[in-house]
Amino acid sequence: MTGARRHTARGAALATAVLLGGMIPGAQAASGVQEIDVELAYTCDFPQGEQPVKVGITATIPESALPGQAIQPEDVVLDVTLPEGALTGSADSAAATVSAEMRLAVDVAQKGQEARAEWIGTTADASPIPSEGELPLSTSGGVPYVRPGAPGDLSLTAAGLTGVLTTRTADGAPTEPATTDLACVLDADQDPALATVDVAGEPESSAPAPSPSADWPGEDEEKPAADAPEVGARAEEPRPADAPPCVGDPDDQLNMVAYVTGYANVAKLNGASRFPLACGQITQGPSRLDLTEPGFMHVYQDSTVDLDYQGKTQLPPSQGTFLTFGFMPTTATLEMTQIPTETRADGTRAPNIKSDLAINLADFSSRNVTAITLELMLRLRDVEVNGVPLDVGDNCRTSRPFTLTLNGLGTFTPAEGSKGYTLATGGELTGSVTLPPFSGCGVDEDLDNLFTASLSGVPGYVKQVQGAPCAAAQGSGSGTPCTTGYEPVDVPKAAR
Repeated sequence: MTGARRHTARGAALATAVLLGGMIPGAQAASGVQEIDVELAYTCDFPQGEQPVKVGITATIPESALPGQAIQPEDVVLDVTLPEGALTGSADSAAATVSAEMRLAVDVAQKGQEARAEWIGTTADASPIPSEGELPLSTSGGVPYVRPGAPGDLSLTAAGLTGVLTTRTADGAPTEPATTDLACVLDADQDPALATVDVAGEPESSAPAPSPSADWPGEDEEKPAADAPEVGARAEEPRPADAPPCVGDPDDQLNMVAYVTGYANVAKLNGASRFPLACGQITQGPSRLDLTEPGFMHVYQDSTVDLDYQGKTQLPPSQGTFLTFGFMPTTATLEMTQIPTETRADGTRAPNIKSDLAINLADFSSRNVTAITLELMLRLRDVEVNGVPLDVGDNCRTSRPFTLTLNGLGTFTPAEGSKGYTLATGGELTGSVTLPPFSGCGVDEDLDNLFTASLSGVPGYVKQVQGAPCAAAQGSGSGTPCTTGYEPVDVPKAAR
């Protein structure tokens, strides 16, 4: 599934430069490790006013390194303790659970040169909100490496903290509002020092000299000193067990791969079914400029996406549970297969992704609308009713293909930057789907009406989350959106 970080010409160039990021040269210096274990006091701006928040920071980092070698903090945990009553909702939308993403700014300094890293941690699961007392939240995640450019002590110090708290009611519904943004400043009496790494010796011979990154100024502007410390990409994290292979083609300049997952509401059951983590193979199409609307420049792009699971255009099989006769629990293996778009006479594929980027030429703000249309068939197998196998045969499926259209919206303003759904970053896509009647179900008896009555005919809301894609032709490894195996680094989590 796709969109585009093409809000402005500068935005497109920046996205391309990010995809072209290089690998980490050299190995981490052989040395002992030091433990980071500090607790700092912050003041955070909550909707009801400023409140104190305690932040515990733990990690391991090498004691020493050589110039040009990557220093990778590991086992990074941000433990955030919210004060009592920090999370409140309206009486009819009381928050019962909370999950968090916290972002700690870390200043990296060496020989008068500075850079800034961002340590991002997320909660593994939602935490219950206690009726009284403090609320502790533990977040963790991969963080950027740091590469010193010269000998001399390299210091890491904590700076500002931001976060997003997502709350839900006891029945799992989003609260109103669904999220709380935090902006926190370190209390003035706190010592922000995290660690100091001894960088000694000559630069490693295999390490290239630092080169400009996508965020550096133009050729005629002042650049950072050659020995400034460099902050790289977030470390690769272990692949989730349910992540299927999703390998890009480094020889195809137009190919990208991305993971996607999410939920679809089954209206008749008043419940939601989770889409398994799936791989999308994307072929980008050409862009077309349109200046016919006064004050705007439109950039249109048509592309193609195919699901990819073990060489087939389908989602990985998943288990689903629903009610037959309105009360009988029924489980089945669901196989969702995509019908690929046609191949035209010139050998190109008919697109199923339509993107419209509208750039306001007055202030260079933009709005990017993307529509992704998939033609699908659903097959049921391995059905059990109340734990008893039900033979539905080999051809129990929807009687005809059905259409799933997903829509994504991305915006850009000079003041707020990029938000929403883009090709370079992924994001949320929403739509709806209506299942047609079933056919071919049953061996000794016709079971079509049973599944049609349980699943078909009523539109269901669909919400998918796409991760940032891997453009394999632009390289792989640390500093790129691709693993060393040319799979996406970003593996999204399903959200309702």
